[in-house]
Amino acid sequence: MSQTSSWSLAAGGVVLAAVATLGWLRHRYLVVTVHGASMEPTYRAGEQLVVRRTPDRALRSSAVVVLRDELKVRVPAPAEVRPRPARSSSFTGRPLGPCIIKRAVAVPGDPLPRDTVPALRNAPESSVPPGKLVLLGDNAQASYDSREHGYYTTDRLLGVVIARLGHGRSR
Repeated sequence: MSQTSSWSLAAGGVVLAAVATLGWLRHRYLVVTVHGASMEPTYRAGEQLVVRRTPDRALRSSAVVVLRDELKVRVPAPAEVRPRPARSSSFTGRPLGPCIIKRAVAVPGDPLPRDTVPALRNAPESSVPPGKLVLLGDNAQASYDSREHGYYTTDRLLGVVIARLGHGRSR
């Protein structure tokens, strides 16, 4: 085998490894842009966040999570938290659709936080049932969350915020 063939094989291996790594990253992580004020002061509109796809069984209370927003009617939700048109993940380019960013205050098995979540005050269970989450925005005045909505389902979970990339373009 000639030296040129060896270099070609090595370069091909590097390209293949880079493509495989990019594919893994696209499957494991996504980037979202914050819209609205529901998570202020923690996250502000325009900031870009790295989200690690996480199974619901790995969630812990106090994690900031991103879910697909499938609510169609939100009355009396503030304008900045109403569903928005589909946006793409910076890593995948695929449309995510409208998403919500909230803090998980109780995950399956945790005690039900009745005092802080009026919509769940009369729930019959004493702990959060499997497949459900209690989510709150850090800015209660600008957040439509479990206080009004009650439980969110884990089947909508995209992942957990792990890093802030910085301030992107505001829309």
